[in-house]
Amino acid sequence: MPTLYLIRHGQASFGADDYDKLSAIGHEQSEVLGQWFAAEGITPDLVAHGTLRRQKETLAGILRGMGLEMQPEELPGLNEYDFGNLLKAKYAAGGEPEGMMTDHKSHFRTLRTTVAEWQRDEIPNPPEMWAEFTGRVDAAVTALMREGVETVFAVSSGGAIAQAVSALLETPGVHQTKMQLQMKNTAVTRFIYTPRSIYFHAFNETPHITAANSDRLLTYA
Repeated sequence: MPTLYLIRHGQASFGADDYDKLSAIGHEQSEVLGQWFAAEGITPDLVAHGTLRRQKETLAGILRGMGLEMQPEELPGLNEYDFGNLLKAKYAAGGEPEGMMTDHKSHFRTLRTTVAEWQRDEIPNPPEMWAEFTGRVDAAVTALMREGVETVFAVSSGGAIAQAVSALLETPGVHQTKMQLQMKNTAVTRFIYTPRSIYFHAFNETPHITAANSDRLLTYA
């Protein structure tokens, strides 16, 4: 059956001046995933990413690992929400927690509370409304599951992939955040689809990360 593989980007550059690029580990994760797809005989008919650099670099690494050259579609709807500017909107008057963009624990604790407020439309002047975010993600995912295409690889981000799953399962927003916070870098989530139905088939899989390489390749940011 036709399958959409939603792939989270590889490890980005957390704490750096420019987060939106893969670390050395992120590049390796991407190529190793591509090698796994090739070994399994899974070849895409369509590949896509958002407009973010870390998504583009991840797809390039996957294709390199597979020994393929393909022209990807670029769908802005696959982009992550702008957490940095969401924080600026929330803390426009100051009072932001220390280390929220450099310390992992502070970052994810702040993310949980901030996104919950955003989902309730409690943050003034956010970079986009929660409904706008969910709408663009849903539209991008729907556009990818088209007739005549059997296998789709789409590189996105944790929040967007979690939203796609949450929408399919019709869960409250709090579960979107819970899914996002457990998502691994280069993890694969699968939807199977027909012209009439969409089925949730797998979430957050990393078959390319094994006991032999997990100490190096298992990351979350």
